[in-house]
Parts: sequence; C-alpha cells; structure tokens
Amino acid sequence: MLDEIRSRIEAEIALLTNELTVVLPKAIKTAVEHGDLRENADYKSALERQQFVQARLNQLTKRMGELSKIDPAAMPFDRVGFGSRVKIFDVTMKEEQSFTIVAGDFMDLDSDQVSLASPIGRGLLGAKQGQEVVIHLPVGERRFKVLELVTLPQQLGVSGSK
Repeated sequence: MLDEIRSRIEAEIALLTNELTVVLPKAIKTAVEHGDLRENADYKSALERQQFVQARLNQLTKRMGELSKIDPAAMPFDRVGFGSRVKIFDVTMKEEQSFTIVAGDFMDLDSDQVSLASPIGRGLLGAKQGQEVVIHLPVGERRFKVLELVTLPQQLGVSGSK
C-alpha cells in the first residue's frame, strides 16, 4: 500500500512539474503577447493555475515526507489503523462491508477505501478483530462488528509489531 501511494504521488508530482515548468510558461507567454494584461483572462487564468499547481506540489512533497516517516514495525499488529483491510458487519443494516483504511487525500471511492478522517474511519481506529464499535454517523448511531482485520504490518510481512 505504501508503495502504491508513493507511486501515485510521484506520478502526480511528475505531471504537475511538467505543467509548471513547460505548459504554463508557454500559456503565460502567449497571453502576454496578446497585450494588455489588466483585462487578459487567459493571463489571469494561467497565473491562477500556476499558483494552484505550486500549492499542490508543496502539499504532495509534504505527503512524501510524511510517508517516509511511517514505520510499519511500530504500528499496532492487531488493531485497525492506516492501511488496514477491514471486513465489518453493520448490525443495524444486517450487511457486510469490506474496505481499506486510507488517508483522506489518497482515497479512491471506486476501490473500496474509507478515509481515516471519515466517521467510520475514526470510529474503527484502534478496534480489534471481533470487537463491536458504536459509530455516530450523520444518519444516526450505528453498531459495527469487526469480522476480519489485516493490518498494514501484516500485509507487509513485518514481524515484531506492537
């Protein structure tokens, strides 16, 4: 999972770096050639995009630094946390769900992922297999039982975790 996240970030960094150093300078140069910059929508748009791309690059660089600090050996081996694959049973709705717990900005809704920052992610954080938890959702209080749990250290084959 960590390698997948790193590669996604690296790919986005490469794409944005190209846009920042190649595409946007050309767009700005073309807009400048059109004359009066005070009322030039293309120029303003390119500058705004440039600011956005730079901010996103800063955010992604920070994320890469945070990822490098993650030590799977120091993560709990038996509790829900970042990277855990979880199968839960919704006691209220009488249905099972399976998903992976991820950081919010790495979430992919099509890949059965739940953000750590979401109510379900926060509610399951620290839960053990077999444990029942009560989570407060916008639709009301719900009970979930953790049926299966595979933590990130287990997925990576790390031994000696807490």
